[in-house]
Amino acid sequence: MIAMLTGRVEALQDGSCILDVNGVGYLVQASSRTLAALPPSPAPVKLLIDTHVREDAIQLYGFADSAERDWFRLLTTVQGVGAKVALSVLSALSPRDLIGAIAAGDKAGLTRAPGVGPRLAVRLLTELRDKAGAMPSSSLGMPSAAPRPASVADDALSALINLGYRRAEAQAAIGRVVERLGDGAALDGVIRDSLRELARAI
Repeated sequence: MIAMLTGRVEALQDGSCILDVNGVGYLVQASSRTLAALPPSPAPVKLLIDTHVREDAIQLYGFADSAERDWFRLLTTVQGVGAKVALSVLSALSPRDLIGAIAAGDKAGLTRAPGVGPRLAVRLLTELRDKAGAMPSSSLGMPSAAPRPASVADDALSALINLGYRRAEAQAAIGRVVERLGDGAALDGVIRDSLRELARAI
């Protein structure tokens, strides 16, 4: 069972890459987030691997960090979610955004992923609601947001929701902002920068 590969990127394809490991090329399927984070050759790259063995093929799925790999494994436990759909979800939503979408019951956010229709989105929300809180939120090696006063984040979230933004989108934007601004961030600064984050996402 292959759990990790270290080599250089020989080629990038739609939804996959060829990783050259000591002269052996491995075809590794990955989310668009992981593929976008890969350094250009000949810089070395390390990918965590989830190996799927079928009767007719051995398929490798690569991840830039353990959070994305763990979410991939959890997503594929849901009925109707195979590896392809799981990667599609992870391409559309980061682990942190997934946690926010599931916590907020944001069905529309989940259906942004190709292959996820309204029924499957409801199934994802139902089956993962109790598990999402325990899942890692870091993405592509970035540290998760450090704890900070809940009142600032809560007040900023309330303000953005009152402005018409969806809870999951607002939570994700606020998380990125408070991570960047650090402890003691002022409420007006968090709201202002969160609005900028949301504007860029449109």
